[in-house]
Amino acid sequence: MQLTKEEENIFNGELGEAPKIAIRLLNSLGELGGADRLIPIKSAHISGVSYKNVGEGGIQFLRKISHKVSVPTSLNPLGFDIENGGPVDIDANFHSKQMEIVKIYQEMGVMDSFTCTPYYYYNEPTFGDHLSWAESSAIIYVNSLIGARTNRESGPSALASAIIGKTPNHGLHTDEGRKATVIVKVEEPLDYTKFAALGLFLGPKLNKKIPLVKGQRNAKSIELKAFSAALSATSSIPMFHVEGVTKETGLVADSAEIMEVTKEDISDTISKNSTQQEPELIAIGCPHLSSEELTYIAGLVKGKKKIGPDLFLFTSREVKANSSEAVRIIENFGGKVFADTCMVVSPLSNNYSSTGTNSGKASFYLPLKGYGNQKVAFMGILDLLKWVIA
Repeated sequence: MQLTKEEENIFNGELGEAPKIAIRLLNSLGELGGADRLIPIKSAHISGVSYKNVGEGGIQFLRKISHKVSVPTSLNPLGFDIENGGPVDIDANFHSKQMEIVKIYQEMGVMDSFTCTPYYYYNEPTFGDHLSWAESSAIIYVNSLIGARTNRESGPSALASAIIGKTPNHGLHTDEGRKATVIVKVEEPLDYTKFAALGLFLGPKLNKKIPLVKGQRNAKSIELKAFSAALSATSSIPMFHVEGVTKETGLVADSAEIMEVTKEDISDTISKNSTQQEPELIAIGCPHLSSEELTYIAGLVKGKKKIGPDLFLFTSREVKANSSEAVRIIENFGGKVFADTCMVVSPLSNNYSSTGTNSGKASFYLPLKGYGNQKVAFMGILDLLKWVIA
């Protein structure tokens, strides 16, 4: 990979230790990926923000690489809602370490976004923009639905790109790297939950192969957000195409294989990822909810009486602020709307052992020991709300 004279100076440490660490990381990744050069990016998004995921080693790395970012840079959710507290009680050490991470990022000039959906309000890219984004569900969403271009970055590589303002030119930054190599035929009309189930079903089977989904021309962006999250949680797939919906469906390999998904495949996947145990908590918002989703849920609970499990909804600060009426209705009902955090990166297991959710991503992560060791009931919003509406 060829570096410019300016990049060589950074590589040799002439602009300081942190930029040197950053560009050497990018250079190594570029060499591994077969990149010819570094290219400018419009923005970055950093994952691995919650102390639950970062740990002490991550804090030490952040201290070492701390430097002003050179492009707009947003952050993933952290372990609790800074302004309102919750969703569960945390100890003083967790709180202190989490706020230290936040302070380091603030000193670097990173946005206080704390969301896995930065494309709502904070950091919205446009078609063809080159980015360096971590957070798998956001990567697959912006590549597929917006047509921006980012590889599947890690938190450290996205941070390195944020500092340098560039990323290696390979993979999803090229037309060739964005081609579908599997055509997936799904004839049954899918809703939000079934799209999440499709992601859970396809992820392990495709691994890294980019699919072109046929038969879902009426798919909505919210439904494809659910598909993005589940697909990225269960695989290394960085994007997908949907015939008649996404913008780059012409990018298909000549020898693409054909795969068919049946109604039974979807129903079996939902069943396999759901326990029959009554949930102690209903958690919705993985990925973070949009204003449209909050308004929809508010309409379902308006004027109703709450019973049963706790009801937690997760979104970003900006969406919450711009959906104040919906938030008021949900909280008057007895639910709670949290920003800054989510059900996966907050320590829910401190208080709950069983959770109901409509998120395919959460249904994959929450049962894992490192993410909460939860029993999960995976079903649609209407079925979830039956647990809490009298």
